[in-house]
Amino acid sequence: MAWNPDTYNKFKQERFGPFYDLIQLVKVRPAIHAIDLGCGTGELTRKLADALPGSTVSGIDSSQEMLNDASAFQNEQVSFQKKTIEEQLASAEKWDLVFSNAAIQWLGNHETLYPKIISTIKPGGQLVVQIPSNHHHFTHTTLIELATTPPFAAALNGFTRISPVLDIQEYGKIFFNHGGTEITVYEKIYPHVLKDADALFDWVSGTAMIPYVEKLPEDIKQSFIATYKDRLRKQFKESPVFYPFKRTIMAATF
Repeated sequence: MAWNPDTYNKFKQERFGPFYDLIQLVKVRPAIHAIDLGCGTGELTRKLADALPGSTVSGIDSSQEMLNDASAFQNEQVSFQKKTIEEQLASAEKWDLVFSNAAIQWLGNHETLYPKIISTIKPGGQLVVQIPSNHHHFTHTTLIELATTPPFAAALNGFTRISPVLDIQEYGKIFFNHGGTEITVYEKIYPHVLKDADALFDWVSGTAMIPYVEKLPEDIKQSFIATYKDRLRKQFKESPVFYPFKRTIMAATF
């Protein structure tokens, strides 16, 4: 997908909150070999590395636009590479820590994806992951609803993005069935107070809306954006807008 770092970083501080909770689950050990799946701009990858003295952290991302910003956070401990998560999982490389903050939700079939990720962890290593689980919120369900109505349905050729995110008990079961111990899986709401419906639109435009607008021709794209923004304004008339962003945070040792 075509990511815009400026749009994504507009709410940088709000996006940092789940990372700080996630990093608390990382077991700090000397000289570990870690990877950050979907590192984005690399800023949080660097924070992860700073919390792991003497370790090496590799960040991978499929977006060159994001990685252009990541170069500022590279040092002797941190490196970045343009690569998809699927490409990484196809390699034979093993890790002491597989870390991912708000990236794996873009990949489907979590029932089969997570065992593949687990297979890349060295014995005694750890998987630590955060994914948004806000797909039942109005901001997301309305995108699907719009995408299935004329003229957008035809222009999108029937495309809708259904979230692959599972219920938390399913992740716990996957971890247990694949030898996981010290299992932690929980959901947490991160309250975001946004100025108004337009600010909420700005938030969504940096993530959930991207798969739709990148598939639409320019004339219909602008109509889609305007229609979606209008629906947000009608639903969220108050100012400020309270946005209860829900995240799933999980960790296990294998």
